Amino acid sequence: MDDAVLSALKRAVDAAPGDLELKLHYARALAESAGRHDEAIATVSEVVAGAPSRADARALLLELLNASPSAASPPEPSPSERPIEYDWSAAEAEVRGVVQPRFEERRAETGGDAFVAERPGVRLDDVGGMTEVKRRLDAAFLAPMRNPRLRDLYGKSLRGGLLLYGPPGCGKTYIARALAGELGAGFLSASITDILDPYVGVSEHNVHELFQIARRDAPCVLFFDEVDTLGQKRSSLRGSATLRNVVNQLLTEMDGVDGSNEGVFVLAASNQPWEVDPALRRPGRLDRMVLVAPPDTDARAAIFRHHLSQRPVEGIDLNRLAKATGGFSGADIAYVCELAAEHALMDSIANGEARMIAMPDLDHALTEVQPSTGPWLDAARTIVTFGDEGAYPDLKAFLKKSKRL
Repeated sequence: MDDAVLSALKRAVDAAPGDLELKLHYARALAESAGRHDEAIATVSEVVAGAPSRADARALLLELLNASPSAASPPEPSPSERPIEYDWSAAEAEVRGVVQPRFEERRAETGGDAFVAERPGVRLDDVGGMTEVKRRLDAAFLAPMRNPRLRDLYGKSLRGGLLLYGPPGCGKTYIARALAGELGAGFLSASITDILDPYVGVSEHNVHELFQIARRDAPCVLFFDEVDTLGQKRSSLRGSATLRNVVNQLLTEMDGVDGSNEGVFVLAASNQPWEVDPALRRPGRLDRMVLVAPPDTDARAAIFRHHLSQRPVEGIDLNRLAKATGGFSGADIAYVCELAAEHALMDSIANGEARMIAMPDLDHALTEVQPSTGPWLDAARTIVTFGDEGAYPDLKAFLKKSKRL
């Protein structure tokens, strides 16, 4: 494709970074252009990270990962081309030469490790509502950690894995971060864009590196976001050796074959747990699942309070707002608060005098935002009704309680 067209698309993407449709169009254009294979992978990975349920973006990512960078436009033969009798030792040295600088660059950016564990400042008390989620986390991690003598008596290990699932924007990442803060543990987070790499062997090395850092810094919460993309069913990955190898490496590391995982708490988040490879959900791995449902009334009031606490407000009725936002995700509520602030700001500019954010601003914002959890709940109802409903008892109970089943 013409460089001028690509440059124009790049400027459009930079001007609208949240436009995933435009970004996917740009990724396709890069994929069709000679010498832009790696850029295409990086761009479509951003789309997958922003919208993991998009089948077209995931299909393009798999296609690019399986394709040789030179497949679309074969280079002209040169005298320096290797002979047909390939020197595999030279190839291995070449791969090492590629992998090492990439890790050195990342270590230079972080000042040491390729990945760095942080110490979150939030606790579970900062999470509004979600009583059942907190109870499950307490039984799985917190109680054994706080009671070492009883832990030894009952033979309870400090290793384990838990899969948080539910609609997008309902706080799965925030809960994982709050759990690390509650444990006084490090928090190491990784998504598909942090792990997948077009070079042979680098993706698996990234997974190994993550677990090594988590073991060294234990106790540590190791959090995998969008695990349905990173650890998707191998039966659907027949054409992708890269992702199959990543799943296999995850299984090896979670089993602790190369080192003890004591004190390493593996958490993962997924919008589509039914797409996760069954082997990842076997005992000793991600063997427990917790539904992170849309926030209830108390949680919605707490989320409004949080997002309005640093803004100039007056006369806010949190209870009325919470009751008016049934089915809203935490992200939806954050957007309502953002729109209300924007409305008050523009009104202040028009009148030449700053004013407080009030209920009319929030009411106006509510007319512009629709709850985003409906499509996910409809898809979940189909899984529970026609799929393996026994695997999701808490989801079935929630759907019945909310009169969707």
